[in-house]
Amino acid sequence: MSGWWDYLEERTRREVDADVLRDHRLSALRSVWKALRPLGLGLWEAERVVHARYEALGDRVQRTPPDPLDLPALASRAEALPGRVAAVEALWDGDTVHDWFVLLVAVLDAPEGEAHLATVLHRSDGPPPGPAAAEAGQALADHLGVPFHFASPDTPDDEAPRWREIRRLTEGP
Repeated sequence: MSGWWDYLEERTRREVDADVLRDHRLSALRSVWKALRPLGLGLWEAERVVHARYEALGDRVQRTPPDPLDLPALASRAEALPGRVAAVEALWDGDTVHDWFVLLVAVLDAPEGEAHLATVLHRSDGPPPGPAAAEAGQALADHLGVPFHFASPDTPDDEAPRWREIRRLTEGP
């Protein structure tokens, strides 16, 4: 671990470790960065400090289970939404903590919008997020009788065209 940990006050160290033990990575990151940014710590370095705490605390970390991707769980979430599901869509997103991941969303009509169904992270003990999201999303779309859209299932692309954009283009003015 870098020497940055030594610069944290004991109270902040306890808060960071408590967040790590509960798998609240972003809270831990925020605490480290807020405390050490005045000393020149960058966000990337703060992530390394938090990652080192995850490694140091090891099996004691209560890892957050992945979002369920089974059809009954996804269908239940979709049925609880406040509008009609017009399509199911998978889209890439990413951040500095999780790298690339896929969001499964329900595209809603009346009211127009979208609702989060699941986040598919890359896990060392599971399939890559693209194929897993595509399989779960297609199964849900089939179940609901709506289209499924995943513009870039094999390659992370957070600027790929969305379902509504494509639909508007094909419908014309």
